Amino acid sequence: MSKRLEQFHEDRAIRDAARAVLLADIEHARVSFSAKGVADRVGGRIGDGAKDVLEVAKTQADSNRGIIAALIGAILLWLGRDTILELLGLAEDEDGSQPDTEIEEPSPEVSPPGDDNEQ
Repeated sequence: MSKRLEQFHEDRAIRDAARAVLLADIEHARVSFSAKGVADRVGGRIGDGAKDVLEVAKTQADSNRGIIAALIGAILLWLGRDTILELLGLAEDEDGSQPDTEIEEPSPEVSPPGDDNEQ
């Protein structure tokens, strides 16, 4: 075989190998950027991030139990504030005014001045 023909076959083999690599990369890109591939990647990253946050939260919770208990208590009080205020009689009406919870005692009837019907 001549030197040129030998070089031609080597070049063709390199070209075919490069083409196979290119086609494999294109197929990999199609799979990676398909809707399922993107969702899997994003979901995986979110899941990994959530796991990391959970681990950090666990370690912080172990060292700050009192603060967490106070925070949970404050949240529960905030969520139940309407009921608590109603029980204490401090609830506001829908218009923002205080309800009339005081019982008015009847005032004694007073006769107008100058009325001499008293005996």
